[in-house]
Amino acid sequence: MTELQRLLLAYDRHRAMARPCALATVVEVLGSAYRRPGARMLVTEDGELTGAISGGCLEGDARQRARQAIFRGQPALVTYDTRDEDDPRHGLGPGCQGVVRILLEPLDFAAPDNPIELLRGFARHPEPAVLATVFETDASGLKAAVGQRVLLSATGALRGTPLLAGPLAEAARATLAQGLSQVLDIETDAGPVRALLEVLVPPLRLVVYGAGNDAQPLVHLAASLGWHITVMDGRPNLATAARFPEAAAVRIMPVRELEMQVPDAGAYHVLLSHNYAYDLAALQTLLPTAAPYIGLLGPRAKAGRLLEELELTESETADVLQNRLYSPIGLDLGSETPEEIALAIVAEIQARRHQRNGRPLRERAGTVHAPALAMPVAGL
Repeated sequence: MTELQRLLLAYDRHRAMARPCALATVVEVLGSAYRRPGARMLVTEDGELTGAISGGCLEGDARQRARQAIFRGQPALVTYDTRDEDDPRHGLGPGCQGVVRILLEPLDFAAPDNPIELLRGFARHPEPAVLATVFETDASGLKAAVGQRVLLSATGALRGTPLLAGPLAEAARATLAQGLSQVLDIETDAGPVRALLEVLVPPLRLVVYGAGNDAQPLVHLAASLGWHITVMDGRPNLATAARFPEAAAVRIMPVRELEMQVPDAGAYHVLLSHNYAYDLAALQTLLPTAAPYIGLLGPRAKAGRLLEELELTESETADVLQNRLYSPIGLDLGSETPEEIALAIVAEIQARRHQRNGRPLRERAGTVHAPALAMPVAGL
């Protein structure tokens, strides 16, 4: 279950019980911090927490401030400077060495476009989107604009409060095209505002070919990351929902039907069938697509034989694969057991998705997190 899914479940529970709550959102980070902009935490009036905005150092103070925001009925922006060794609010000492800004907002259960409902709208439609959140306005401008949001989907659909929607939507379109979250100072007719434009990405889609016992820990681990998983196998006794309760779909797919399938070109595909004919049929459907990852369990010799049987020339093989075939599958973690192999596979997919090399972070030059955009001052 993803963090967003946990927030939605908790929100629905609080709403059903009429328990007032507030949303704490990391809107800006300067320097280093445990969580990045877009991290969220739900806080009830009596202090129950769902989600996290740090590694545990800011939650206590933020909880108290969120409860104050509920009592006052007004949003608040709080800044934590973890570089300050004398700041008693977080007790970090030198800590993360960053400045973290948190927007605290009481939630109106009756408002169809409150921040949780906007996030629910994104979750219902698995496509990229940008959520623009105003968290600061000019001192002489519209204080009421703090907390206003616009959600822009990849199809151009727009949701949110009408005030400032025009300039926020224009900035959101540019952010969606760049694919990178950013903090912007935006000029509006009502005055300048500072906003987080957060790129929202749907869960990774994973297709697993093979429903053997070694597929179970892979599905379990992938599901814990919130990935959308489909399991396919031609054996009815293995391809069952009871064996894979965390998968979104489990399909009985014999070889003859697999050969006729049009695969999901945007998904990541893992071949764990231990069946040569099944792997061959899967590769036949996958190679012509733009699927970003095709992981094949087994030795290099098996992959070579499969490619030879597909009757591809050396140049054709390089062209259709484009570094998308990963065999042997997984990162080199010394894996032996099915659980360890699942970890190696999931780690490789995560690295591939974010275009990382899977090496230790201590060997990474520069910052841990990807570069971010900010105008006109440093953001994210």
